[in-house]
Amino acid sequence: MEKLALLGGPKAKTVPFATGKRFGEPELQQLREALAQETLFYWKGGKVKAFTRKFADLYQSDYCVAASSGTAAIHVALGALGISEGDEVITSPITDMGSVIGILYQNAIPVFADLDPHTYNLTAAAIEERITDRTKAVVVVHLAGNAADMDPIMAVARKHGLRVVEDCAQSYMCRYRGRLAGTIGDIGCFSLNDFKHISAGDGGMLIMNEEDLYYRAFRFADKNYNRFPQTPGSTMRDIESLAPNYRMNELTGAVAIAQLDRLESICERRGSYGDRLTTGISGLPGLQPPQVLPGGRSSYWFYMLRIDEQAAGVSRNDFCAALQAEGVPCSPGYIPTCVYDYPIFRNQSAYPGTHSPFDSPHYGREIKYGPGLCPVAEEILATAIQMPVNEFYTDQDLQEVIAAIRKVSAYYQK
Repeated sequence: MEKLALLGGPKAKTVPFATGKRFGEPELQQLREALAQETLFYWKGGKVKAFTRKFADLYQSDYCVAASSGTAAIHVALGALGISEGDEVITSPITDMGSVIGILYQNAIPVFADLDPHTYNLTAAAIEERITDRTKAVVVVHLAGNAADMDPIMAVARKHGLRVVEDCAQSYMCRYRGRLAGTIGDIGCFSLNDFKHISAGDGGMLIMNEEDLYYRAFRFADKNYNRFPQTPGSTMRDIESLAPNYRMNELTGAVAIAQLDRLESICERRGSYGDRLTTGISGLPGLQPPQVLPGGRSSYWFYMLRIDEQAAGVSRNDFCAALQAEGVPCSPGYIPTCVYDYPIFRNQSAYPGTHSPFDSPHYGREIKYGPGLCPVAEEILATAIQMPVNEFYTDQDLQEVIAAIRKVSAYYQK
């Protein structure tokens, strides 16, 4: 029995984790070209246009619209789909606020459905339980690089006439039954935030195959300006409804072009690391690796397993402390609570000084948020252990992480 590092034994992690450079000469060259244009405005320059064409081609989608962030992309998707005051949009209770901000900005009501305990994603059954006559759309979050079970979700959505937005901010090049996440619903949304698989500092993209949806999304991201006037006599400023300014600039587009060349190799390395980690720790008492559905492929934005404290013989916090002492970074949980338990929902305070949109006369019913709304999601957060994944990690890093987990597990099983 190896002595835990926490108790004075040798660390399982013997060398620092490998690192590398995310940005380099390709990004600099793209930036030089962008600056040489003497314009950084997306409509006049060529970088954002080139990036959206390249991204659409990568995902084999007909259309791509650029936005200023992943959060903006989801808002644009909802605006393009016509989500408005009094509508309900179903989404995940374990996600970033970026998944729900656009719902609230459209004065619609976020409705939270429960999750699969092994993939941590929405299920078709949980979505159908939440559908009402007010439901207009579902925002499916593919959490941490892992795809939700989309075929049953799409069947439920089509049965009830709902639109589906895929939030792929954490799930570039993630596959479901061989298909890329983001290409299955009506619109797929992505993020170029600095903490994602690739980064341009910030930025977002939407992909879709419906031409009309493309034009509506393009307009909604640009103050509803009509840059493709088709009706005789119409002008760019024929504005009929409210829309924000979520335009991507040419510098962001330039960096994104270079980053996109790295994307497939980044996701391949992360996917291999995560899958091999699962193989290396499978079968340990009380530890439950994340499940990737058959025919799927995760790109592991991070790696999150669950612990059954009784079967593991140790509390989650003590397991994490022991693993950290072995030199493996980890943290208990993911977000502190389900999103619906944030003050903005418990107090219904999205717009200061009011309870809008929750008390909108266009809505006309009471909605309550708080503990107990999605028990599986709450249990996931109470039992989760999160570990980082990086495309620069080596085989030695992987083997030492596996050894550390197995060492800690064995100690508490003694």
